[in-house]
Amino acid sequence: MIKLKAENISVIYHTLDGETEAIKNLSLEVEEGEFICLVGPSGCGKSTFLNVVAGLIKPSKGKVYIDNEEITKPSNKIGYMFQKDHLFEWRTIYKNIILGLEIQNKLNDENLKKLEYMLDKYGLLSFKNYYPRQLSGGMRQRAALIRTLALNPDILLLDEPLTALDYQTRLVVADDIYKIIKNEGKTVIMVTHDISEAISLSDRVVILSKRPAQIKNILKINFSIKDRTPIKVREAPEFKDYFNIIWKELDIHVE
Repeated sequence: MIKLKAENISVIYHTLDGETEAIKNLSLEVEEGEFICLVGPSGCGKSTFLNVVAGLIKPSKGKVYIDNEEITKPSNKIGYMFQKDHLFEWRTIYKNIILGLEIQNKLNDENLKKLEYMLDKYGLLSFKNYYPRQLSGGMRQRAALIRTLALNPDILLLDEPLTALDYQTRLVVADDIYKIIKNEGKTVIMVTHDISEAISLSDRVVILSKRPAQIKNILKINFSIKDRTPIKVREAPEFKDYFNIIWKELDIHVE
């Protein structure tokens, strides 16, 4: 079942110096429960595309549909997680996580019970009265993800959520995020500049061209390994082949 459909999306920014075309005729369909990663050269328009899907930017041309309904403004069906966790340092982890529910006036028993369940299941219940500065970077990202999931969105947009973490922590948190998202059955579009991260997390990797962003290739990711996790698949024989394909498509040159 198609959950999200982006149809001929183009974005042109107008400045005093003229026009800048960020995205050109980009079309993409995402199935329910699918995990999609977008990769492409720096500045090619990956984050701009997420902002269009989120209803934060109106495209110059084209339309976005969720469940066959056109998206023209921010929707409760979409949760957005950015590079930084944006946790408020003066609020406890629990107070941070319930913030969205507070704003939307949804602090009812059912939602709070589900929140307690997620805190317990994903290892943060004993830290709920801690402040963000008292948590590791990985735990902060887990808290930010639970805050996003608390509003029960159908689709998650992740804009390089692991960038601020060191390499070892990124591997562990990628595993955490993957398991949480799969457990919750969410549809995901994630932007990353890390090829290995994209391969290890994705059902499909969408490779974008340099600006203006267009789709160069879409790679279906399948592994022979059982009980897939982002860490385990890095040892799979197919991993290197996928990496080489994406590397060549991105046409990366080291000078």
